[in-house]
Amino acid sequence: MKTLRLILGDQLHIKHSWFKDVDESVTYCLFEMRKETDYVVHHIQKVIGFFAAMRQFSKDLQNLGHDVVYFKIDDNQNTQNLTENLHSLIKQENIQHFEYQWPDEYRLDQQLQRFCEAISITSKIYSTEHFYTKRSDLAAFFKGKKQYLMENFYRDMRKKHDILMVGNQPEGGQWNYDKSNRNKLNEKDVIPAFKDFNNPVEDIIADIEKAKITTIGNFQTNTFSYPITRVQALEQLKYFCEHLLIHFGDYQDAMHTKEPFLFHSRLSFAMNIKLITAKDVVKTVLNYYRSHLEDIDISQVEGFIRQIIGWREYMRGMYWALMPDFKTANTIKNTNKLPEFFWTGNTKMNCLKHAITNSLDNAYAHHIQRLMITGNYALLTQTHPDEVDAWYLGIYLDAVEWVQLPNTRGMSQYADGGKIATKPYVSSASYIHKMSNYCDACHYNKTKKLEPDACPFNSLYWNFLDEKRTHLQDNFRMGMMYNILDKMDKETLFKLKQKAQHIIENQDAY
Repeated sequence: MKTLRLILGDQLHIKHSWFKDVDESVTYCLFEMRKETDYVVHHIQKVIGFFAAMRQFSKDLQNLGHDVVYFKIDDNQNTQNLTENLHSLIKQENIQHFEYQWPDEYRLDQQLQRFCEAISITSKIYSTEHFYTKRSDLAAFFKGKKQYLMENFYRDMRKKHDILMVGNQPEGGQWNYDKSNRNKLNEKDVIPAFKDFNNPVEDIIADIEKAKITTIGNFQTNTFSYPITRVQALEQLKYFCEHLLIHFGDYQDAMHTKEPFLFHSRLSFAMNIKLITAKDVVKTVLNYYRSHLEDIDISQVEGFIRQIIGWREYMRGMYWALMPDFKTANTIKNTNKLPEFFWTGNTKMNCLKHAITNSLDNAYAHHIQRLMITGNYALLTQTHPDEVDAWYLGIYLDAVEWVQLPNTRGMSQYADGGKIATKPYVSSASYIHKMSNYCDACHYNKTKKLEPDACPFNSLYWNFLDEKRTHLQDNFRMGMMYNILDKMDKETLFKLKQKAQHIIENQDAY
């Protein structure tokens, strides 16, 4: 029976059981498509990265002896539509059976379900063999509970998979070392240069230009620095363990004008296209930690593993538990547009200038830059979550919807009304100064609120709390801030709100 197996662009798992043996009756297919490059405007490095990894994966499969059909973006037989390409191949190759792996995007999941219902041949769905959990596990875990607390899920994952456990107790005596993971960068600590794989991509750049794909962001070289194969991803993981893990936890929330990557792993792209699995990462980090107990504190390791088996698996589970309504949630009714400087970095606010420029230059920003700089600003200026989603999904190399959407619409923008985050993650300049050196050389003064050179975050913060009072005043985690707001002089609050409104109406002037 001749079988066609579809591989999506984020399913490049060479160790998947599909590929263990060569079967001459099986043909694999991968497609570069305008449907995927154009549904939002993507960063140029994101398009390059996906195409480079997909093309290399196709070559690797062929080198193993598998039969592969690969459509480049400009191939004549490429209809630029997933199901049309599949229909064409089924007819041309006389396919009798179709198989695919569970997509991690709701849109594709629905599209492939409809496709299988419409075709006259049999079909079968497989696991991607990447995650610790199944798509429905988290919904089952929280069934009947009022809150979806990540910490509860994370502790259950630790127990279930015996990760950093001593019997039934957490190794080191604590479940969570988050309080140890909030240090401002000590500039005496030398941060190793990031590992650059220098993958040649001149042909891909030419294909993108020929296809006239609209992109955002910057790309000044002809090489791609991130991993595009499993071997490279494992090299990056090894580099992280040997050079960066030792201070990862200390500075995972820190931000610095001269250090775009700090001690972060730069593995998110490789993981999200499934070059390596979550288990690969956790096992390697734990093995390295066990052999370097004298050098590496448990707070560094727990802080990293929490991101993988806690936050990452939690976000995927929340995505599938809350879709499709989650994609349009706007509980606190924000309606404004993002300012133009989100596409240029041209702003006098130093924190935003650096976080956005880093994103434009590297298709990367770490989680606190995304949450507490760009996300914080977008929420304080009451930006419509559709605008924020499109920007985050487009600009970041690692952004695929299952992880981007719950992080942006839920954690960052509080558009789900608190299903993911127990409170809005908003702050004035004080937090930004605490965690970075951004305020040191800024045009604006972090301590001022009403003066012409006052940091915009300060008036925006109090304005947001007052504007969204009906949505937030009963939140138990917001009580202290509303007590302060209620004691504020009415004339002062009026002036703060006036200033904030001026900022919101003239954002590109700031």
